[in-house]
Amino acid sequence: MIKAKDSIYKINPYVGGESQEKEGQRLIKLSSNEGPYGPPPMAVEAMKHAADNMHRYPDGGCVALRQALAEKNDIDAEKIVCGAGSDELISLLCKAYAGVGDEVLYSRYGFLMYAISAMGAGATPVAAPEQDLCADVDALIAAVTENTKILFLANPNNPTGSYLKRDQILDLHARLPKTVLLVLDAAYTEYVEDPDFTDGHDLVALHDNIVVTRTFSKIYGMGGVRLGWMHAPSHVIDVMNRVRGPFNVSIEAQAAGIGALQDDAFVEKSLANNKKCRAMSVTALQEMGLKVYPSQGNFVLVDFETAEAAEAVRLHLKEEGIFVRQMPAYNLPTCLRVTIGTEEEMVLALAALKAYIIRND
Repeated sequence: MIKAKDSIYKINPYVGGESQEKEGQRLIKLSSNEGPYGPPPMAVEAMKHAADNMHRYPDGGCVALRQALAEKNDIDAEKIVCGAGSDELISLLCKAYAGVGDEVLYSRYGFLMYAISAMGAGATPVAAPEQDLCADVDALIAAVTENTKILFLANPNNPTGSYLKRDQILDLHARLPKTVLLVLDAAYTEYVEDPDFTDGHDLVALHDNIVVTRTFSKIYGMGGVRLGWMHAPSHVIDVMNRVRGPFNVSIEAQAAGIGALQDDAFVEKSLANNKKCRAMSVTALQEMGLKVYPSQGNFVLVDFETAEAAEAVRLHLKEEGIFVRQMPAYNLPTCLRVTIGTEEEMVLALAALKAYIIRND
């Protein structure tokens, strides 16, 4: 048998949130941080039109999409590269900048794909301790060695919902060796309400070792399209264009992305729902006596004190057609992550959980 690199066999494959429903039962899927309203209508229309040309290869440079992103975010289109989801870009960064003998650093409860991508490249993933489920700048800096090549920081972080403020990001970067690439994974940046937060784009223009990754999977509700993008210094963009596939973003995905960027009404509706329903859910969960971690994302992390209690709740909700995400893969077995759905979905999910707690109190 032909074997792959040894590091590959140490990878635990990523497993997405559950969504299998029983015939005739309504499914309330709160397990994958997907948008509650589906994709933007303008993205759907754009994709339908693009489908007429699916026999053609897409624009390998995503020129029109990059220009739309540049205008939307007030950045240079030449410093943008697009990918099949930000997952692909994370993987390509590891492939390009880390290998055997190198280390890829991230905070302990950071996105699972950081470790998976590092190991796929033959590098060693290193998890720095956190404080109260939030990235710790001192701990991250203490974990840096001469072998560290990349530091991934999800800000806000999935699954904890925590984040670092702008001055903390500046402190982290100032203390980080210039030979380390700081990657700010800003997948959930649109949901942040704190004015002292930075999405990182302004920092890319000032430093040659800061990269920002973004996605259309969250606020734009396009997880099934697989579309992400990166804003980075010119030398990083050059490297990414050398290692990515020549047609890594489909015609349909490019068109949908451009359409989505024009659909401001959809984004405003989604943000208003998330703000209202996240606050409502936190209050209701706390009134049930549960610990809820502060979140700046489109989800909340709820602690049930024991792994047994968390799993029992998850299975009960599943029987009711309500799917939430278990957290053992993140070493948080006592917790469940609950995506913020529509107001109706959240009312039904919270009522089902409350009834269960009352029966088992």
